Amino acid sequence: MPRVLITDGISKPGVEVLRKAGLEVDERQAKGKDLLDALQYADALIVRSATQVTAEVVAGVPKVQSQPRLRVVGRAGVGVDNIDTDACKAAGIAVVNAPLAATNAVAELAFGMMLGLSRHMARADASMRKGEWEKKAFMGHELRGKTLGLVGIGRIGGRVVELSKAFGMRVLAYDPYVPNDKARAMGVEKHERLEEVLAASDVVSLHVALTPETRHLIGDRTLQHMKKGALLVNISRGPVIDEAALVRALKSGQVGGAGLDVFEEEPLPHASELRTLPNVLLTPHVGASTREAQDAAGLMVAEQVVKVLRGEKAEHRVV
Repeated sequence: MPRVLITDGISKPGVEVLRKAGLEVDERQAKGKDLLDALQYADALIVRSATQVTAEVVAGVPKVQSQPRLRVVGRAGVGVDNIDTDACKAAGIAVVNAPLAATNAVAELAFGMMLGLSRHMARADASMRKGEWEKKAFMGHELRGKTLGLVGIGRIGGRVVELSKAFGMRVLAYDPYVPNDKARAMGVEKHERLEEVLAASDVVSLHVALTPETRHLIGDRTLQHMKKGALLVNISRGPVIDEAALVRALKSGQVGGAGLDVFEEEPLPHASELRTLPNVLLTPHVGASTREAQDAAGLMVAEQVVKVLRGEKAEHRVV
């Protein structure tokens, strides 16, 4: 009976899909030597963001008749930057993910960040808990009529566009991979230069994958192009922003506030200056942390893993 190792946990519906397919399910937390030991008997591995499937991990997978026993790695989510896809591809191990599961959850959190920053919710809440009643200190702004700049209008960015219509926002976008006619059909004003979008936006929201091109895409130079006092939201990947540069921009007032769910180093170090700034709203990488999204991610990745093990085509195969 093929065995599936699940190291970060997935929803019960996902586990049931695996069991109904006749697979043995081994759920445990494992890293380092424990992960390598557990993989000696696994035909499939399912992870979320905590488990790091490095080249060393892939190299430690045992072979059966010159082929790796591990046939597929499933990511119960979208991003696969915690999986060395090149090493998996070279070893002949498939990688699948669940790209549609968290689309709405992440888009809603983006708007939660925008609203929280615009209305100073976290600071007002902290003030109230101290027994204060400082109405004048928390004068905010409405999103209606403001310009939203999106960096990336793929699945999640596209959902943000849909939600923005309810708020009456104008939407600009920078995404070199989306055709102009598709952007127009979405009701988006697409620009060819990132700087143009940054300069014209009251709120900038990032929705890009982490690649060599997007690492530190937002840094000292690009932050200076932002409209002074504009808000910045990042629910994509932490290293898309140079955090040291962002801290400088927040302190100077060049950036009016930042809502961050992802960070260059996770967990966010206790010494990070981001923790000390009053104009920053922080959440611990909870973009996909809704019951609906987790159920969907578990189901989707389980279905993809089953298809690979059966030799069928997996719709969401990364490599």
